[in-house]
Amino acid sequence: MKRLYLVRHCQATGQEPEALLTPEGEIQAETLADFLSPLGIQRIVSSPFVRAVHSIQPLANRLGLQVKIDSRLAERVLSTAPLTDWWARYQASFEELDVALEGGESSRAAMARGAAAVEELLAHAAGATVAVSHGNLLTLIRRHIDGRSGYEEWKALTNPDVFCLEADGMTRKLQHLPDVRWSGNA
Repeated sequence: MKRLYLVRHCQATGQEPEALLTPEGEIQAETLADFLSPLGIQRIVSSPFVRAVHSIQPLANRLGLQVKIDSRLAERVLSTAPLTDWWARYQASFEELDVALEGGESSRAAMARGAAAVEELLAHAAGATVAVSHGNLLTLIRRHIDGRSGYEEWKALTNPDVFCLEADGMTRKLQHLPDVRWSGNA
């Protein structure tokens, strides 16, 4: 049985790729390391975005592991053009999977790259892996697995958030690990 812990990054100062963790996010990263340390993690993979790498670096330091970067775990770009109706477009993107706005990526394309990353991670020899990504992409990965996750599931996410995907051959079981009380997310 393989275990893949899908992690949404800790609280950050913004959405740009270079955004750092907030002071609260740094505390959350330590709490995340406390939570994940005893779970037999053998491999850590992250989005290249700074907030994702910094969210998991305390765990990597404790376990003596290197954080591998996989650009397929980067957050989806909805559009590079300014949108007056951004929230409506964002919400619609969970239903209109093939729509790609100017400079953006469709939900279906993002889901495909995220799913490819997950499959490769599950094929690796490591029995337990952590993969750190972002809310939109994680929701799309969850949709790929469960066929139903969408905007409401995205809205319910916290920073950080952890899901465990257990895989045994073709059998997959995804569960949210909601019992952790991250600092500031009571």
